[in-house]
Amino acid sequence: MEQAVDKLIIATQGQGFYEFTRAARTFVDGTGIGTGLLTVYVRHTSCSLLIQENADADVQSDLSGFFRRLVPEGLDWLEHTVEGPDDMPAHIKAALTQTSIGIPVVDGVPVFGTWQGIYLFEHRHRPHRREVVLHLIGDR
Repeated sequence: MEQAVDKLIIATQGQGFYEFTRAARTFVDGTGIGTGLLTVYVRHTSCSLLIQENADADVQSDLSGFFRRLVPEGLDWLEHTVEGPDDMPAHIKAALTQTSIGIPVVDGVPVFGTWQGIYLFEHRHRPHRREVVLHLIGDR
């Protein structure tokens, strides 16, 4: 069993989806590991990770609209408001999605579906530098 670890910094420009499928593939390719499990983990509490369709941008637009309606800003019962009106809704959105994703690796390639990509889902308005950790464990 072998392991490899790397870190990506994803600069966001506000709320939205930031695809990093290519970076994940490049990482796996560089390890020489043929069969294993790639764990992708984001080290933040106001953004999350999604595997989602990457062929039609309408999917991302519809998901953004859904989460804006599901967890709107300006809820008067929220107590955590010192970091701005988008902060607590961002934490709730992150709690409803995930901060870690496991992706099988077969024949040295992450196994994504035809139309799948991996995204950082930024829930805050202002730009951030988000840290994503890639960990691959497996055999050559």
